[in-house]
Amino acid sequence: MRVPFLELKPTYLELKDEFDAAYHRVMDSGWYLLGKELEALETEFAKYCQVRHCVLVGNGLEALHLILRAMDIGPGDEVIVPGHTFIATWLAVSEAGALPVPVDVDQDTCCLDPNKLEAAITPRTKAIMPVHLYGQCAAMKPILEIGAKYNLKVIEDAAQAQGAKYCGKPAGSLGDAAGFSFYPGKNLGAFGDAGAVTSNDDEIALRVRKLRNYGSVVKYQHECKGFNSRVDELRCAMLRVKLTRLDEWNQRRKEFAALYLDGLAAAGAELKLPVVSPENEMIWHLFVVQHPQRDLLQKKLADAGIGSLIHYPIPPHRSQAYANEPSAKADLPVSDQLADTVLSLPMGPHLNKEQIEYSIENIVKLKW
Repeated sequence: MRVPFLELKPTYLELKDEFDAAYHRVMDSGWYLLGKELEALETEFAKYCQVRHCVLVGNGLEALHLILRAMDIGPGDEVIVPGHTFIATWLAVSEAGALPVPVDVDQDTCCLDPNKLEAAITPRTKAIMPVHLYGQCAAMKPILEIGAKYNLKVIEDAAQAQGAKYCGKPAGSLGDAAGFSFYPGKNLGAFGDAGAVTSNDDEIALRVRKLRNYGSVVKYQHECKGFNSRVDELRCAMLRVKLTRLDEWNQRRKEFAALYLDGLAAAGAELKLPVVSPENEMIWHLFVVQHPQRDLLQKKLADAGIGSLIHYPIPPHRSQAYANEPSAKADLPVSDQLADTVLSLPMGPHLNKEQIEYSIENIVKLKW
């Protein structure tokens, strides 16, 4: 049996008629940028996240970057970021001219550890940027309390959390603002790149709206030095179709995760399974295990026709991109360990029960 890590074509095939109708609607309109499809998707996604504002932007990195710009965070400022995350979290801070300051993560959830936050705060700290990693929200209650104590902005990196909830509230509604990615492999993925900013703050939303379009909300009236970070009408129309199925597809992921958690309990103590904190409703963007012989496990799975990926093999503070910055000397033992032990198993709404069970069987039977 072949078990792909993730396949995207079945998404199109399941909703082909709806996608084709959306395509013709946009092409027949003759309007392809900053039009009715974008406005409708912004309204629909804001409602989904239970916030006042959604502003669509070019991608997830730009979503975080433009939030920072809208908050006037830049050179001389520091932003706290987790040590274990995709590098885009850090790059957004760097692109704004600020300094990413890493804090280690929790061994169980792999999200930013709030117990280590206060030690990283300095007079230059302006914001905390927790990442809702793998589809699980970070520990937002203590993070928000610390943010309020030190008068810091809290920016959610919700790139992997479309539909996740924390204490019953949707990701994207928990902090001062949130950045989403609609990269094709995400739970809500575009046919190409796209991203969004959500917020209940009117001023932040307005400033991001200006920044994404050359500093303008009225044609040829440029109120600030902006950027070109826009999503075309066709991509918005397709995302609108997918948004109607997001909860259904997330439910499929939850069912597959339950199969994994039940079946892999027999795999032995060395295989550490994902831990979901009681405050969270996780949407399983990824199903990530930890194993001390991760590379061997990945090879054996590949030999059995089972795909897997490593999220992430090189922590940002160990990357060449940050080799000459203070973060390169950061002491982040959990983040370093995770880079050597994490492995993402096949997960997605278009797998089937037999494929999940085959993956479980091949892991459980391994002899080390």
